[in-house]
Formats: sequence, structure tokens, C-alpha cells
Amino acid sequence: MATFLYKLGRLAFRRRRIVALLWVVLLIGAGAGASTVSSTVDDDFALPGTESQQAFDLMDERAEANGEKSSAQNASATVVFKSPDGEKLTDSEHRATIEKVVGQLKGGQIAMAVSPFQVEGTISQDQTIAYAKVNYTTDAMSIEESDREKLKAAVEDGRDAGLKVEMNGDATMVEPDMGNGEIIGIGVAAIVLVLTFGSLVAAGLPLITALIGVITSIMAIGALGPALGLSTTTATLAMMIGLAVGIDYALFIASRYRAELIEGHSREEAAGRAVGTAGSAVVFAGLTVVIALAGLAVVNIPLLTKMGMAAAGAVVVAVLVAITLVPAALGIVGKRIFGKKVRKANPETLVPSAEEENAKQGAGVRWARFTLRRPVIVLVTSVLALAAAALPVSSLSLGLPDDGNQPESTTQRQAYDLMADGFGAGFNGPLAVIADVKGSDDPKATAEQVYKAVSGVDGIKMAAPPELNKGGDLATIAVIPDSRPSSTETEDLVLSLRDEAKTLEEKTGATVLVSGMTAATIDFSKVMDDALVPYLTLVVGLAFLLLMMVFRSILVPLKAALGFLLSVLAALGAVVAVFQWGWLAGLIGVEQTGPIMSLMPIFMIGVIFGLAMDYEVFLVTRMREAYVHGERASEAVVTGFKLGGRVVTAAAVIMISVFAGFIGAGEPMIKMMGFGLAIAILFDAFVVRMAIVPAVLALLGDKAWWLPKWLDRIMPNVDVEGEKLQQFLDSRKGFGGGTDGPGGFGGGDGGNGPGDGGPQAGGPGGSTAAVPTGAGV
Repeated sequence: MATFLYKLGRLAFRRRRIVALLWVVLLIGAGAGASTVSSTVDDDFALPGTESQQAFDLMDERAEANGEKSSAQNASATVVFKSPDGEKLTDSEHRATIEKVVGQLKGGQIAMAVSPFQVEGTISQDQTIAYAKVNYTTDAMSIEESDREKLKAAVEDGRDAGLKVEMNGDATMVEPDMGNGEIIGIGVAAIVLVLTFGSLVAAGLPLITALIGVITSIMAIGALGPALGLSTTTATLAMMIGLAVGIDYALFIASRYRAELIEGHSREEAAGRAVGTAGSAVVFAGLTVVIALAGLAVVNIPLLTKMGMAAAGAVVVAVLVAITLVPAALGIVGKRIFGKKVRKANPETLVPSAEEENAKQGAGVRWARFTLRRPVIVLVTSVLALAAAALPVSSLSLGLPDDGNQPESTTQRQAYDLMADGFGAGFNGPLAVIADVKGSDDPKATAEQVYKAVSGVDGIKMAAPPELNKGGDLATIAVIPDSRPSSTETEDLVLSLRDEAKTLEEKTGATVLVSGMTAATIDFSKVMDDALVPYLTLVVGLAFLLLMMVFRSILVPLKAALGFLLSVLAALGAVVAVFQWGWLAGLIGVEQTGPIMSLMPIFMIGVIFGLAMDYEVFLVTRMREAYVHGERASEAVVTGFKLGGRVVTAAAVIMISVFAGFIGAGEPMIKMMGFGLAIAILFDAFVVRMAIVPAVLALLGDKAWWLPKWLDRIMPNVDVEGEKLQQFLDSRKGFGGGTDGPGGFGGGDGGNGPGDGGPQAGGPGGSTAAVPTGAGV
């Protein structure tokens, strides 16, 4: 692997303009493909195998059989009216206003809007609050902007007439406020890269190459959308992950390239060695991320599977960019990879001397030596700190936030509160009991029997009489719970109704299903909960095998996996403490605490595992490399921190900044994701990788790199530490001279000024350079 990547890196460096042109052509081609797509793909949020989905499918099937268009998953909105203090909505003036508002809601994609004065039970007992249901002919994602504006205009007219008018429902959904996460992240990344490299050109290189990769990925997703069923939502995770790993991978290779130049290698040789060593780490780190993202297919939710696969594709593109475009870009930037101050201080080589760099004692080296002296203290302190942060996980409550979790300033939250005040909390989350009475001798009587049984279940505020469909073979009973949609009481009610449904099936022969969006939300949470252990087992198991091949060790991958579990549990604990318990909630703008989004644990495991293994691979491969090349185990830990600690720290700071930028989002779910991912990276990078890893390696010593001989024989040797690459390079020194310098086999790249061809000459008797000269910048 390392030898192949070494050759690829040199080839990309030599043919840099061709490589860069190929990526530009690829970017333009993906953009052209995306621009020719005439239609967008809607999100299909299906829950295969769940009872709520079975009910939706049954309703669709019967509607189609009767020549109707199913409305099972069509969008709806609730418009809520409240009279001024001391007045009633039944007053003639207010009644006329409500009729006018509802009268505007017709045509286009609006199927029906009925005045509260025409439907029993839609006006509160004190006649101060009323609501009107607005039904659409399509799902929420497909509503045209003109119909959205029509609803907003009608609401505004009601407000202008003196009523308090608010609205909620899936038809009122808007694109979530993502905050300025990408902008903040790129801005912080630029600052960190400048501080890391000391050169604006070197800092801009990872940013530009990462952006080329992520834009290409997003355009490709857009172009392939209709064929593969990929919606614009699918690209969200791909954009976030692709940008983050793209910057990281380019940063690691560019940093290694600079280190190879400092060791005295020519620019082309340095590019080859950087891709051969750091590039090998990039490939295998990328594989761990791909495994984590593609593993989302285990959850068996089509939308999540597509999101995971699209994001995995973006990571593959980021890896290809890192091992081809980055070395090409390094050739294009030429001597400017180091800052002007460094070039001025070293006019002959334009590169800092190795002696000068080796004399530096960075914070990473000092910390590594302290950890080697006090490994037990560092290990115990770190583990106890993470364990304490993880304690709130014991009270983790999963669910999906509803409009009650929205900021109080939003119309959705105000409509939610008005409905709860006027009719009870359960009106915000009605359930639907579906009875398949097709095989019944008297469908209407069977539906009535189901209705009476359902009405007697504890926890129900009210149940509406059954409504038969056009074919008379399917009955729908609307059920209003006593409790709010996201409460445990409502979940218990759904379970009770389903238990009652089994009894009814035995008595009546009718299939009875409990559905509706509230039931679907509960089913979604259960699906995520059931998938957690299989997903974790698959991802950690496959990555463990991969890391065994990378590190030729059993204990190092085991330590990596256990450290990751600690950091994820600690991060989940912090999420529970803030978003469920309310600790420091006001500090980050959390207005309403509640259950943790059921997607959060699996989402965090997938994203954080991949990124955590990135840092593990980049940091520990430098240690493994030093150990394989003759250093003692303790010395290898210090070398790993000296050569990789600063870069891993920079990468982690960039990642934390990207995710923390989403904390400022107005959407509660986005805020939770941003906080959870940022705190997880903080724990994993700075506690697990920077403290627990060196402490454990210090305690294990040589045993850390132990692998049974029988396993070593059967396991593929991927040579990520470059041992075979070094043998390959050593073997070449006797044939045609050294790998560096104008007389060596590798040759310089010529024309780049002093130092570009390498300050050392090749071995004696070297042949003419095998690489064309005059290709300098």
C-alpha cells in the first residue's frame, strides 16, 4: 500500500497540471450533470416493518383500489385563533374574520380547509380559542412556495383584524436554520491552518482542495438524485462530513510533506513519501469513516441508509482528493509551502533545517514526556472524568422533539401552546386507529365495536366515531390522548391500544393498527433503539479488524475502541445534562428541555467513531512507524506526539469549530447535533487520544505491539507505517543512485530555484534523472 501510494504521489506531483485539470473537469462535469436534472427527489421517510408504516401502506393500498388518491401521509396545517382578552370568538366581528381567513385557504395544493364553526369540538368551552384544519393534496416536502405563502398571508390577515392567529403542522415546516456552522468552521479552520503552517498559501491549500472535493460530491449527489432516489436532505450529512475530513486529510498530508522537506528530500520525493506514509493513514482512516457511515444501513430506515451512503461517497472523494490533488497542489504552490520568514532565513534551501526543528520542544512533546512519567495518574484521572460526564446517560430518555420544543418566539410553538390551553395537550398529537373490516359481514358494526373498545382505554381524552372509506372496507378512528405527544404517558397509551388491538382482532377478525404521526414517532424511536447494539457491534467489530491490520496489534485497536466508547458515553451524558436536565441550557439558547432526539445516539456513534479513528490512525501510526524503525516503545510515543500531536490538535480544533457553529442554529435538533458532536470531538481528541492513548501505551510498553505469530502470518500486511516502502527506497540506492538529488533515480523537478532539487545529491554513479526537468513553477 505505502509503496503504491508513494509512486502515485510522485506521479501526481510530476503531472500536477494534468491532475489539477482532471479534477476541475470532474467538478464541472458533476455540476453540469446536477444542472440538467429537471426534478428533485422527495424524501421518503418510511419505517419498514413498523405498525404505523403498515397502516400508512394499507391506507394507500385501499385508496388506490377505490380510485382515490391516498391522503395517509399528506401534509396538514392547524390554524389556531385566540380572541382578545374579555372577548369571544363567537362575536360576530371575530366570527367573520375567521370565516374570511379560512375562505382564503382553497385552490392550488390545498385539498380542504373547514371553518371551526362547521366542525364540532374545534372551539374551546370558553369560546376564546378555536382551530381550523387545512389538508393538502401532497406531502410536506412537495408543497409549492405559492401555497405556503397563501397560508402565511391568510394568517397575517387574521392578525391584522385583531385576533391572535398562529399555525403549526408539517405543512408549516421550513428549511431548518443551520446557523453559520460551515462559515464559522471554515473561518476558524483558516486561522488554525495559518497558525499551524505559518504560511497563507499552505493554509489555503487544505481548504481549497477540501472545497473542491465536497462541491464535487454534492454536485454528484444532485446529478444522481433521480436515478438513486437521493434528495437534497441526503446531501446534508455528506456536506458536513466531506468538508471536515477533506480539510483533515489534506492537512495531514501537507504537514508530512513539510516534514519530509525538512529531512532534506527533494520536493517530488517529499510528496511521494508524504502520500506513501500519511496517505496510507488517510486511506485507512477514510475506510473507518466509510464503515461507520455505510453501517447506517443496519437501522433499516431508507432515508438514513441513503444519507449514510451519500456521506460515505463524499469521504471516498475526500480520500481521492488527498492522495492525488493534494500532492499536485503541493507541486503547484512550489516554495511557498513555507512562510516568507522561513524562506528568508534559509535562502539556499528555502526549508528549515532538521537540526532547528529537532531542537524545538513543543507542548505535545512536553505533555507526552509527562504522561510517560505519570501514566497511572493521567489514565485514572481521564477515565474518571469521562465516567463522571457519562453518568447522566443512566436517565437518557429518547424521543423526537415536537413543536413544544420549538423556541417560544416561533408560530409553531405558540400554536402548540394555544391548542394545549384550549383543548388539552393531547390535541397536539392525535392518534389514528385503523381497522381493516374488509372481511367482515357487517363492516359498520365491526367498526363500531372497535370504536367502543378503543374509547375505554385509559389515557384517552376523547375518540371520534369511526369514518369508513369510500369502499367501506377501512375504518379510521381519531384518538386524542390526555398527554402531550412526546411524553411517556402517550407512549404507554400507544402500547395499550396495540394490546387492545390484538384482543379485538381475535374477537372481530378485523386487523386493527395504531398509527398517525405520533405513533410513527414512537415507532421510529424504537427502531433506533433496537438498532443501536447491532450497529455498534458491526461498526466497532469491522473497524477493530481494520485497525489490527493497520497497527499489527490486538491491544492498540482494543484500546482505541474502548476509548471511543468512553468518549461517546461522556458526550451523550453532556447532551442529557443540557437538553434533558436543563443544566446550562440558557447559555446555549435551549428554551425547552425534553427527550433526547432518538436519532442522536446512532448519529453520534457513526460520525464520531469515524472521526475518532481518524485521530487514532494519524497519531498512533507515527508511533508505530517510529517503533518499527528501531525506537523504544516509550521513545516512539514521544516521537508520535512530536510529529503528529500538533497536527491532530489543529484538526480537532477545526472539527470542533465546525460542529460548534451549529449550536447557534434556531432549530432545536440542529442545536443538539452541533453541541453533541462538538463535545464528543473535544472529549475524544483531547482526553482519549491525547491522554488515555499515551498513558496506556506507556503502561503496555512493547506489549502494545504484540500480535500472535499465527495471526501475523494470515493477516494481510498493509504497511501503513512504510516499512516496505523504506526497504523499496533503500534497494533503489544501489541502482542508479539515491532517490534524491539531480543524479538520483527519482531526480529533482528542476526549475524551482535553490533547494527544489534536494540539497543532497544522489548516490555515486547515478544515472541521468528519469524525470523531465523544467517543470518548475
